[in-house]
Amino acid sequence: MTSEISFADLGLAEPLLRAIADAGYTHPTPIQAQAIPQVLKGGDLLAAAQTGTGKTAGFTLPLLHLLSRNRPAQVRPGRPRCLILTPTRELTAQVEESVQTYGKYLPLKSMVMFGGVNINPQIAALKKPLDILVATPGRLLDHVGQKTLDLSGVEILVLDEADRMLDMGFIRDIRKILALLPPKRQNLLFSATFSDDIRALAKGVLNDPGEVSVARRNTASELVRQSVLLVPKEQKRDLLSHLVRSNGWKQVLVFTRTKHGANRLAEKLVKDGVPAAAIHGNKSQSARTKALAGFKDGSVEVLVATDIAARGLDIDQLPQVVNFELPNVPEDYVHRIGRTGRAGATGAAVSLVDGEEGKLLADIEKLIKRKIDREPLPAFTVSAPDRDERAERPPRSHAPRQGRPGAPRGEGRGQSGHGSGSRQPSGNARGQGAARGQGAGSNRPASQPRSGASQGAAHSAGEPRNGGARRPALFTPKTPVRG
Repeated sequence: MTSEISFADLGLAEPLLRAIADAGYTHPTPIQAQAIPQVLKGGDLLAAAQTGTGKTAGFTLPLLHLLSRNRPAQVRPGRPRCLILTPTRELTAQVEESVQTYGKYLPLKSMVMFGGVNINPQIAALKKPLDILVATPGRLLDHVGQKTLDLSGVEILVLDEADRMLDMGFIRDIRKILALLPPKRQNLLFSATFSDDIRALAKGVLNDPGEVSVARRNTASELVRQSVLLVPKEQKRDLLSHLVRSNGWKQVLVFTRTKHGANRLAEKLVKDGVPAAAIHGNKSQSARTKALAGFKDGSVEVLVATDIAARGLDIDQLPQVVNFELPNVPEDYVHRIGRTGRAGATGAAVSLVDGEEGKLLADIEKLIKRKIDREPLPAFTVSAPDRDERAERPPRSHAPRQGRPGAPRGEGRGQSGHGSGSRQPSGNARGQGAARGQGAGSNRPASQPRSGASQGAAHSAGEPRNGGARRPALFTPKTPVRG
């Protein structure tokens, strides 16, 4: 039905239609066709859409229309008219890219604001007129505390990836920000799912909202071929290396639970001759950018990421996702495999499941309401572990530890941040903490973000190993019991 609708039918301003045409798009995606008319009416909106559906353009296009139509003669410095909150710096940069791309023929000014970088350039940018601010909650509150930002003029509030913001514990920050906004404003809440927590948040933020959804509640993409390989935990690294090489995979996104696990896995793959890099919250912004650029240009074949770091990555027609470890939260499985099978393209997601992950797998299958196919293991070579790998998880001692009291142990759980084959727009990344006019927008299709996006982390096998000689042994496992 939406294939018969053009952007011209949605009532968008001519400068926006021209920018859309420059980017090569003519027909909106389903979420865009549903959301744009509702936002243009001026009411609140609750929208659910999986990644890769074009939801970013679903709110940037109509808010650009509204802000340009009602722009005052003078815009005050540091006093944005539209506030877009996102959970990660990658997603912040992606949304800003969408604003730049589609608003390039409009006189609107925008900037991004996130932590992990020097705050002074952002303070300088806030001394200039500002229409649209795209920010993460923590850094925004830092500016509020320094009195460099005035939120009293916000006309439109957008909460993007609201489910992820709740997962990351931003609810307190969101409430503080809401208290600083004028009561009369338009509110848009976008989420990958309509969970009970999201509906509770929406009830406190939205006023008689319209509701749109382009997928059934918590349903995994039907375009993704899903499979499970049952394998002992200590053999997962060797199996993954074998799968990448034997199948000739050239662009694989691999998910791990921890930042430390992402580093170790990337090192193992590099040691096996597979170009790989890790991306997570501990990586510098330049390192993340370098890794993502390599992944897009083909010099890096495997990108190993944590869930939060991968949020906001926009990779055109990603063919393969691997769950090296199953996520603790079943909904994260849906987010993970949503990185492939995007915008009508097909993809594959393989999960490597060990004996301790049976409960996690059962929870995922309960959520998506289907049993994931168990595939027989191929024959592959198992390498003897290095000494530091054997000592990777020493048994805990209950005896008092010497040295610094209260020293942290292990990886923290809190990680922070972090295509369209049918020619349909979605936002892309070019994070910069400075106010800019829209004339600098890109003609690049939204499904092909710049390699310089504020994402990615270069990773090399730099962690020293103490291991001695490796003793390969041929492992020909039996076909796992189905069911």
